[in-house]
Amino acid sequence: MKNQNMAGHLAAMLTVLLWGTTFISTKILLAGFSPLEILFFRFVLGAAALTVVCPRPMKGTTLRQELTFLAAGLSGVSLYYLFENMALTYTLASNVGVVVSAAPFFTAILANIFLKDEERLKGNFFVGFVVAMAGVSLISFNGAKMQLNPLGDLLAAGAALLWACYSIFIRKINTYGYPTVQVTRRIFIYGLLGMLPMIPFSEFRLGLERFEDPVYVFNLLFLGLGASAMCFATWNFATKALGVLKSSVYIYLVPVVTMVTSVLVLQEKITAMAASGAALTLSGLIISEMRSGGEKKGAP
Repeated sequence: MKNQNMAGHLAAMLTVLLWGTTFISTKILLAGFSPLEILFFRFVLGAAALTVVCPRPMKGTTLRQELTFLAAGLSGVSLYYLFENMALTYTLASNVGVVVSAAPFFTAILANIFLKDEERLKGNFFVGFVVAMAGVSLISFNGAKMQLNPLGDLLAAGAALLWACYSIFIRKINTYGYPTVQVTRRIFIYGLLGMLPMIPFSEFRLGLERFEDPVYVFNLLFLGLGASAMCFATWNFATKALGVLKSSVYIYLVPVVTMVTSVLVLQEKITAMAASGAALTLSGLIISEMRSGGEKKGAP
């Protein structure tokens, strides 16, 4: 059990380390691709990679299970990224970063309503949430003036809620006993199907000439193979090993990783405010994990 917990923590940490760097690759690809094109191509690559790793089809699923896979694909892939991208068109990126980082809070609320096997919420979770969100706010705004944009901010909150729903569906799917790679591939397929109705209303084209650019190819491969195929699989494993609550708080670290990556890759300067925000975010994660880890005996 202890080894499984350690593996879960390592999987969650690896996932957020890679997810925190996706901002850089996406920013590079936006010079030649639309947001939906990036999303579609990365998950096609992800599904193909998972098929190569585990070509065996998933057998014996019931209609109820397939509906849960469908719900996970829509909430965690197509709708989550749709809401996030729409939010970015109506409000500041800093607002979106802060609001989406509240996903662990929504996850905890839903888990306590729908998942009876999850540990109950304790005071340390809420204290950790407040501390972490204060840190995320410092990183995201970093001296900039906060501007409220109700529609964009609500869309960002919708994205955070959708990710919380995805976490609940994954927790349910983990009880089915199917291999993680097969589960992740099935979720990607449903997520891709969920994107199809969006294509006629967006600037989507194959544009194969763009794939002659090695920079575009490298970043798409990183998003498809690393940030999608591997990271969704490791995140699903972390959720299975740790439970929804303990794995979800690692989401707090995504803005911290993004900040560090921006300094290393884009040569952006780190300010005292951003550094303080990173320290607060890490403190919030530690506080949230401290007492929640051992209070429920037999917890996964």
